[in-house]
Amino acid sequence: MMNPRMWPAMLALFAPATALAAPRCPGMVAACPASTPGALALLAPGRTATVVVDPADDAGVRRAAADLVADLKAVGGGEVRLAGALAGGATVIAGTLGHSPLIDGLVRAGRIDVTGLRGQWEGYVEQVVERPAPGIARALVIVGADRRGTIYGLYDISAKAGVSPWSWWADVPAQKHPTLFLTAGRVADKPVVRYRGIFINDEEPAFGGWARATFGGINHRAYEKVFTLLLRSRANFLWPAMWGKSLWDDDPATAPLAREMGVILGTSHHEPMERAQVEWARTKGGKWDYTANRDRLRAFWRGGIERRGESENLVTVGMRGDGDEPMTEGTAIDLLQRIVADQRGIIADVTRQPAERTPQVWALYKEVQDYYDKGMRVPDDVTLLFSDDNWGNIRRLPVPGQRRAGGYGVYYHFDYVGDPRNYKWLDTNAMPRVWQQMTMARQFGADRLWIVNVGDLKPMEYPISFFLAMAWNPDRMDLAAMQAFPARWAAQQFGPADASAIGALLTRYGQLASRRKPELIDADTYGVANGEWARVVGAWTALDTDARRLGARIPAASRDAWYQLVQHRIEAMTNLHRLYAAVAANRAAARAGDAAETSRQAALARRYYAEDGAIRRRYEVDTAGGKWAGMMAQTHIGYTGWQQPDADAMPALATVARPLPAGPAQAAPPRATIAADAGRAVDGGGVRWQRVAGFTANGAAMIATPASAAPVERPGGASPRIVYDVTLPTAGPVTVGVVAAPGLDVRGTGRHRLALSIDDGAPVMLDLMAGETAASWGRAVADNRRTGRVILPATRAGRHRLSLWLVDPEVVVEAVTLG
Repeated sequence: MMNPRMWPAMLALFAPATALAAPRCPGMVAACPASTPGALALLAPGRTATVVVDPADDAGVRRAAADLVADLKAVGGGEVRLAGALAGGATVIAGTLGHSPLIDGLVRAGRIDVTGLRGQWEGYVEQVVERPAPGIARALVIVGADRRGTIYGLYDISAKAGVSPWSWWADVPAQKHPTLFLTAGRVADKPVVRYRGIFINDEEPAFGGWARATFGGINHRAYEKVFTLLLRSRANFLWPAMWGKSLWDDDPATAPLAREMGVILGTSHHEPMERAQVEWARTKGGKWDYTANRDRLRAFWRGGIERRGESENLVTVGMRGDGDEPMTEGTAIDLLQRIVADQRGIIADVTRQPAERTPQVWALYKEVQDYYDKGMRVPDDVTLLFSDDNWGNIRRLPVPGQRRAGGYGVYYHFDYVGDPRNYKWLDTNAMPRVWQQMTMARQFGADRLWIVNVGDLKPMEYPISFFLAMAWNPDRMDLAAMQAFPARWAAQQFGPADASAIGALLTRYGQLASRRKPELIDADTYGVANGEWARVVGAWTALDTDARRLGARIPAASRDAWYQLVQHRIEAMTNLHRLYAAVAANRAAARAGDAAETSRQAALARRYYAEDGAIRRRYEVDTAGGKWAGMMAQTHIGYTGWQQPDADAMPALATVARPLPAGPAQAAPPRATIAADAGRAVDGGGVRWQRVAGFTANGAAMIATPASAAPVERPGGASPRIVYDVTLPTAGPVTVGVVAAPGLDVRGTGRHRLALSIDDGAPVMLDLMAGETAASWGRAVADNRRTGRVILPATRAGRHRLSLWLVDPEVVVEAVTLG
């Protein structure tokens, strides 16, 4: 049992932002270990807790209520029951406006305040009510504006009680406390982003192999777990796994289950009209070509809309080529506009109502954005889904203030298969970068749909939590909330005692892992002679040491969760870096003719390669009783091109007799590197600078907010800037470099600019995307940075002011270099 003295800290960390509990449990409807005036005894020894849901309410609501009952039993260990009618001792009364006679009666009687709730999308109210009905002294009443609002309210109480959304998916045990009170008062909440969800993708061999071993396939039993995770995380939307799979076709029970539970389904960017790609091959429909096979395609798509029925599912419109390829060479705007118009005609005909009554999305992914850039438009009710470049850098956003009925959204990536290299194995996402990009999306007005490609789902637990928490209310996830999130999340999984330390581990892991994806690392990534490999391995070793030291204190009940959520990713990445560092040292020693060192490093490399397999076994076999067998099957060692090899391969080792060629020479470091936050930030023109700590492995970044502010076309004078004090050792022209995040031009101008000046000299413009090619973009995303340089006019040796001027507010500055 948890020490009662730990309660206030724990509750302050993991409770929702609307109900944080401090040492004296202030706030309304907040979890508290002791009674306060007007508090409700949710759990108490010897007392039966009763959750009441009207049988007439939605099936998804009744499911969530049953989950709450199970959760409270897991937390308190006492008697908790589910009831369908009010009776003495009712503890929680939940229901949906207009669908629960119980709730509607309480509203008519004035017992519950639903001011402003009616008609909200997924809104809910939680209120501790005195004497809600005869024989009930006090109860918590949860009212949803719609069924998902009620569901989110029920799961919110589970979270407050101490049950993580990851209780099943990461084996996080309920945090035990047999006595639990909810403080008096009322809280209300609703989402800002209408559709919030994930895309399970690139799911072979890991997720697919695991699901077949566990459930006999990616079927309704597997998806039930996914749906529950989404709802517990206050998400509502799913693009299902689609590598040779159809959620609808493979198991006809899955789509009805999603509808029952309240999860909205869609199909990915290249699967229009509620049809999975594989279904076309299964129907033997012929060529995927609208000009040559129009009638069969129309019939195929009609079948998808007919199967959709009266669900809420979001329909993808448009068309890409078969196999997620471009549809044609060039940009066939007229053809694609005709396709969309015909698809909307099918929608209207099947539903017998105007097409705009059915929610639709047009995904501007890869070359499809070219159609948009060159003037193609779709009806105003269709959501425009912008995309990142598959590497976490959003490509385009709407013109600030430009509205459309269907709104705008963002398709983001935590996983990818494609150029310049697959990255599928581990979570390598730094949350400050995700936060910066999605904050920018919100500022530009892309807030109708947020969906993220999460690959195999595991081991993306932490970034999924962050993304979905931010999607619920991006404005609430300000800089301070983002920086507090790691500790809050750690407390939800492991309790308060070490939450700050665990959060720091997760943050540092994200910084180091985002330096370079593991699939892009090889023996030539860093230099041996210049000590770069030693420094990189040293940083990983220090993190691994800290994690092992902290892990030794984790209670036995939480060790499976600890390994999945924290330890595994750290030890796996540490070992991978050790492996390639040993290979690099082996090759360097062979070229130097040092036979003993060559042999020693080869032995180390083989040991680390074997340890990689042992780490996988610890995850798949030793953790959680083998529950996650197959989930770490993604290839990650031995890449030679963008696509994975069939299996991990030991890197080639050298001998003195057969030394391998030297890798590419490491670039000479600049004469001086200045931290982005080392200068004096000067705000102006409605734009202010923000220092984002831990943005990279090397430190903080400086960002401008709002990113949607107009570019400063003539920097200088009182416009925003950062001023650095520098010392130049010699007179003459000065080469100044800027290291920036590998962002893209979201305004469609093809520019990513800032300006630089020395002392009172005129600012010199620097466009980080000048001359951009596929190769330069590939280097930028592989290195996770863009670097640009300008030569400033000659000046004297000594002290000077170097000014970095804001031009395009979306540029993120990570460092400045001299020389």
